[in-house]
Amino acid sequence: MPKKRSGGGLSATQQAAKFLGVSVLAGAVMAGIALPAAGALGLAAKGSVQGFDDIPANLKSPQLSQRTRILDSQGNQIAQVYSRDRTVVDLKEISPYMQKAIVAIEDSRYYQHGAIDLKGVLRALNKNAVSGGVAQGASTLTQQLVKNYFIEEAGDDPTKVAQATQQTLGRKVKELKYAIQLEEKLGKKKILENYLNITFFGEQAYGIEAASQRYFSQHAKNLNLPQSALLAGIVQSPSRYDPVNDEAEATKRRNVVLERMAQLGDISQAEADKAKEAPLGLHVTQPKNGCITAAKGAGFFCKYVENVFLTDPTFGKTREARAKLWNQGGLTIRTTLEPQAQDSVQTSIKDHVYKADSVAAAATLVEPGTGKILAMGQSKPYGYNKNETEYNFSVDRDYGGSNYGFPTGSTFKPFVAAAAIEGGKPATQEYSAPYKMNYPSPVQQCDGKQWVNTENEQVENESESEVGPYQMKKAMAKSINTYFVQLISDIGLCPVVKMTDALHVHQGDGSKLPQTPSIALGAIGLSPLTMASAYATFADRGMYCTPVAIESITQKVGNEQKSLAVPKSTCSRAMSEKTADTINTLLRGVVDSGTGQEAGLDDRESAGKTGTTDSRKNAWFVGYTPNLAGAVWVGSAKQNIEMTNITIGGVFHSEVYGADTPGPIWKDAMTGALEGKQSESFNLINIPDEDDHDKGNGNGDGNGHGRGDDTGGLIGGLIGGGTGDGGTTDGSTTAGTTTPNPTFSFPDGFIQGNENGGNNGNGGNRG
Repeated sequence: MPKKRSGGGLSATQQAAKFLGVSVLAGAVMAGIALPAAGALGLAAKGSVQGFDDIPANLKSPQLSQRTRILDSQGNQIAQVYSRDRTVVDLKEISPYMQKAIVAIEDSRYYQHGAIDLKGVLRALNKNAVSGGVAQGASTLTQQLVKNYFIEEAGDDPTKVAQATQQTLGRKVKELKYAIQLEEKLGKKKILENYLNITFFGEQAYGIEAASQRYFSQHAKNLNLPQSALLAGIVQSPSRYDPVNDEAEATKRRNVVLERMAQLGDISQAEADKAKEAPLGLHVTQPKNGCITAAKGAGFFCKYVENVFLTDPTFGKTREARAKLWNQGGLTIRTTLEPQAQDSVQTSIKDHVYKADSVAAAATLVEPGTGKILAMGQSKPYGYNKNETEYNFSVDRDYGGSNYGFPTGSTFKPFVAAAAIEGGKPATQEYSAPYKMNYPSPVQQCDGKQWVNTENEQVENESESEVGPYQMKKAMAKSINTYFVQLISDIGLCPVVKMTDALHVHQGDGSKLPQTPSIALGAIGLSPLTMASAYATFADRGMYCTPVAIESITQKVGNEQKSLAVPKSTCSRAMSEKTADTINTLLRGVVDSGTGQEAGLDDRESAGKTGTTDSRKNAWFVGYTPNLAGAVWVGSAKQNIEMTNITIGGVFHSEVYGADTPGPIWKDAMTGALEGKQSESFNLINIPDEDDHDKGNGNGDGNGHGRGDDTGGLIGGLIGGGTGDGGTTDGSTTAGTTTPNPTFSFPDGFIQGNENGGNNGNGGNRG
């Protein structure tokens, strides 16, 4: 008996005997002869393996990873994503030349032997004996299929991949047992089909259909003889025989395959010789994988869809389970993205903000009543080069956005107003609203504690001319900071927190809003998607709907399409219809005659709010029609650029406002998105203008007490107790003390008063 080598290993002869033993064992199992466990024959050497009989009886064929297609709402492809580029096809969809070529070069006796080719094993013995291992495996296509199953199951786990490909007798034993099962269960044709669909052909192409598309830009069923021979030759070493990078080596390998096919009688020698003379004829299609390749500027929306999939428990209990399903692919995901709306958003952003600008813009459109995200875009394209970014400025951090979102400025004020109105405050609520003041203190919080202005923090309005008193309508139109600070102090922080919770308004990192009065002025970072969804609640008369991006998903399983459950939008009442209608009336005034006039739509009713933060680092416009809501943000992602004396989209701005930069983006985006769509109306309510009752111009006899601001004029003066003519005669600064409170009002501009100001009872600009 041969002796062991000094190192304790087996001699070459012993290795050969053991390898032969495995083969004989496999043959015996095929014949149905019961033999002792493999361990009894000493078959566990070099690569620990359990006894042959202890190996699980059934090999579960893995679901092959394939391409996933992401579509818009009309069925147009946005992008395709995959961990492995593969499209599974039936054998009848694969060229007969390809079927013959792969068999000829990889397992020429495929149709003559069973799961194991004993002649091939014996042929390999000498080489294996000399090497002391398994240098030549003599694997059949069936055994290779089993190995590929193990590799597929390993996924991207390097440890599992190494175990699946290690050259050990232990792995061979598993291959043999499972190969036997596959031969009995599937038959030759199905095994060949599965093999051609699973094997790697280089250049990121898995399976023959992907390989045919990659190298020749055609379907596998159309492959001719030289093309088939080329692809069959790649399998043995995809890197060595890569025709894209080494045409000469690939050509030599192709010709080897052709010669082998001729030897086997699959083709004539003349056919082989003619094919050898043919050029490779490559027509390479570059891999297009991932959201970076998305059409219509929808890369960020595409990535948002992926992040929703990986985050939502609808697709699996754990992130690991969801990631496995995503990487497995074979999905067709129809999304909510509307082509018309997406085109309009991207065009508008491109027209107003250049990708090379020092600041960026992001916009999101949401459908009220459904929560569907119809468009999502930004000025910095999705990518990793200069003036590109992988951050989606429209969404929260957990979905690929910035860490904290962006301060919203005065676009937060409608939430404070909604909380106040829902709690019973009238839309005519008035506060002194001076130009500058300390934050009122203390302010009640939800937990019974109080916020106290220990640092004597101050707030001021945009302009020194903005001095109250103001009522809510004008305060909203002019975006008076001190008014809303007084309002939030009056009602307390808790009603505002409850309202923003109902509107799902949260910071960009997902955390709740802090309970400080400064939230009234938009000091906290939020995402455009959060803002658009919240404002959509106003449009839908108080019903909040969670945003959704996915309409349906099907998965290809074998030859069948399986439907998967998808997350649905859930709608809930956030405020009464009356409150929403009141906010709609207030915000319509913003675009009609307030700070948002540049954003107002020309062909339909619209409402919205401007916002600009401290040092002009952020500018917003958030607005809506009854059937579409949208939010636009402009600023620096790093919050390090003050938008003064700055050029954006080729336009110089001494100071950027929410109205003059985000406003026009919103207007153009909404106009295009709504073109051809029905024009709907708000349910507006009557909110008396301040000057319709107690702000007339007092005149000469001292009995009037007008505080005319917008609509005083003749009638206001008379109601105030004066006998004047509505502003043609200067009223005394020591006018009487009576302040009327009429029960009727006149529309804006009904009677024009004078524009003299101060001496006319503090008269305003319009009657």
